[in-house]
Amino acid sequence: MKKILFVITKSNWGGAQRYVYDLATALPKNEFEVNAAFGQDGMLAKKLRVAGITTFQIGAMQRDVSVSADIKSFFELLQLFGAEKPDIVHLNSSKAGGVGALAARLAGVKRIIFTAHGWPFWEQRNILSRSVIWLASWATMLLAHTTICISDYDTRVACRMPFVGRKTVRIYNGIDLHMQFGSGEKIRNAFPDGVSITGNIGELTKNKNQIALIEQAKNDPAMYVAIVGEGEDRAYLEEKIKEYNLVARVKLFGFMPAIEVLKGFDVFALPSLKEGLPYVLLEAKAADLPIIANRVGGVSEILDARDTHEFSLEQMVRKTIKVY
Repeated sequence: MKKILFVITKSNWGGAQRYVYDLATALPKNEFEVNAAFGQDGMLAKKLRVAGITTFQIGAMQRDVSVSADIKSFFELLQLFGAEKPDIVHLNSSKAGGVGALAARLAGVKRIIFTAHGWPFWEQRNILSRSVIWLASWATMLLAHTTICISDYDTRVACRMPFVGRKTVRIYNGIDLHMQFGSGEKIRNAFPDGVSITGNIGELTKNKNQIALIEQAKNDPAMYVAIVGEGEDRAYLEEKIKEYNLVARVKLFGFMPAIEVLKGFDVFALPSLKEGLPYVLLEAKAADLPIIANRVGGVSEILDARDTHEFSLEQMVRKTIKVY
């Protein structure tokens, strides 16, 4: 039996966290012993523990750049890898990838996998920051034995980097294509009867760009917007909704599972500035919703796909096992 240790920076609930959860709980239990490590405690950690998966907290690991915290998290991971002796370390997110790949190499881990959930150097930053992040991403790929990209778009980017193209594979994110959607009545009941509701689901961050929907609603008095999710931009978005007098037409619902609310939308909107291969867009397509989206990252691959079989959870798990 192979022992696998998943490592991810944040333990909240987003695309990368769902990816870890889906793989960790779907891997054959007679073939893999699964553990997971992360920074601060959150929904992912709680769900993994409920599923019976052993978890480890790396107290110093955080998304923001901090030399002292990064050094501490490196040594915490090095100690963890030495103690647990995993056969496979599967790294997710850029911070866990960079720090974890070096620690895993020094600990002598036999198989290091890195999944790039959208390249961080596409984020809106100054040229110096983007260059440093590009170098860090490249170094992570050099240290890893295999890099998984979740879209053809990101795979093409990776294959243009020196010395890493041959150990890069594309494996799409996958969902249960037979999922049962809820009625979405909590969304419908929050708005007047008969109006068309534009919906968005995602972490409330600059990259997800929910402010674009609020700005559009300000200029369109017939537009009603439901935004589902939590995140660091919540207070900013609430302030803008009040400033534009949109309290009756634009509502923040907090975190709710996508399958419970998608049928409450008439249109799904994804104005993201950066994406990998968003689960929620796969779910919106499975719910047969009209979609308006920025064609960033792997979004076009979802919108233009005729055969959704490649986006199944079964395919994702099967192809990942081959990488292991």
